[in-house]
Amino acid sequence: MGLTGLQPGRSTITAAPMPAHRDEWEERLLAHPTLLRDIAESVGGQFHLMYPARVAVNIKAFQQVFAGKGVVGAIYYGKKANKSPAVVRACAENGAGVDVSSAGEFRAALAGGVLGHDLMVTGPAKSQELLSLAARHRALVAIDDLDELARLSALGSAHGVLGSAHGVLGGAQGGARALLRVLPPGSTSRFGMTGDELDLALTLIDADSIRLEGFSFHLRGYAVADRAALASTLIARCREARGLGHPVTTLSIGGGFGVDYVPAAAWDAFRDGVNPRWFHSDRAPQPDSYYPYHCPVPGPAMLAAILDYEDLGDRLRAAGIRIAIEPGRALLDRAGSTVFQVQGAKTRTAHGHPYRILTVNGTSLSLSEQWFDSEYLPDPVLWPQRPGSVSPTCVGGSSCLEEDMLSWRRIPLPRPAVTDDLLIYPNTAGYQMDSNESAFHDQPIPPKVVLHNVTGERCFEWELDSPN
Repeated sequence: MGLTGLQPGRSTITAAPMPAHRDEWEERLLAHPTLLRDIAESVGGQFHLMYPARVAVNIKAFQQVFAGKGVVGAIYYGKKANKSPAVVRACAENGAGVDVSSAGEFRAALAGGVLGHDLMVTGPAKSQELLSLAARHRALVAIDDLDELARLSALGSAHGVLGSAHGVLGGAQGGARALLRVLPPGSTSRFGMTGDELDLALTLIDADSIRLEGFSFHLRGYAVADRAALASTLIARCREARGLGHPVTTLSIGGGFGVDYVPAAAWDAFRDGVNPRWFHSDRAPQPDSYYPYHCPVPGPAMLAAILDYEDLGDRLRAAGIRIAIEPGRALLDRAGSTVFQVQGAKTRTAHGHPYRILTVNGTSLSLSEQWFDSEYLPDPVLWPQRPGSVSPTCVGGSSCLEEDMLSWRRIPLPRPAVTDDLLIYPNTAGYQMDSNESAFHDQPIPPKVVLHNVTGERCFEWELDSPN
């Protein structure tokens, strides 16, 4: 099939190409004649690549926005986005805290070198063990309901520890550190407290057991205006709480900072032409189920836009309030890939056109988007890279499940893939590579391989990531 087969439209079964943005480290890796094969043979199965130096770059980009806007800010990495200890170490080494939601995540963050007062504890109905860890280590707890406030208050009184807040304005004070999580107006979320519950919480807090440092919220989607508007509203809440004697200094606006996976032209071509014929068994996800793989204002640029919206940054600075963010995916942008080896290939025909179905040495449990009635769209890279004719290709996992498809979409690979080729799915570190993995069929959990820069022909040294 020629290049005309790649144009959007219902006359072809070949999907529009979705080439991912590629960093310099990825170019070096793909250009190396043996490194990927050496890792694949050493590991003996599917594996994930992690490049923590890119995490450091992402952290610094957010920090530069805070500095450029003259706003006091704090970054807490949303650890649920990836379990890799290498990411936690990158946070510890580059001035970022970690957002955790379980006792296991809390301990893993401490083990990675993050100090207790640089942890934020989120999530609903937290376990007593998690709250106890938070109180003992001076972590900042986002309180989700009044019962949780009472339980943390009891622990704050019991521990009676002193400590200073994480880079905040003000001095030391006893008690457990807390934020009150706000239910956004009009939201049906199960998380957060209503206005009446917040009013009651402010009257119930005993300053000897709880140090109230501010408020937090989380919004779905990626709208700049919605985040800025709610943050602006909560500045008044902060002043009100101060009037009641609470040392409020922090407002957390959560995560949801978009990631730009593919160029705008590729995303537009996909949306304009997508149809069931592009997918194996004509199985196309619903149009509104896709992640927005092109984001014109991603990550740090989105933070800058939020702070600029109706002068939010100026208002925060004037009120003496620091802003906290909890990015997960955005701190992992271009920091990892997932590598599969082709185990077999067959040819099928759909709507009068032939296409290939590959089976790889792993499962779609390593591409979590597939398990949310959606599709991970950035094109995998076929390695070794060599010339050939475009081959529309779907990719299946090695399990016995019909639904185990890494790519239902017929990807325009640059040549027909053969057994032992490698497929490298790009930019999978954020939520894709380990959210749903299991030892299905008694296959081992795919390991993470950490790449480190070195000079010379090797270009990288690699090691297995320490256990999760």
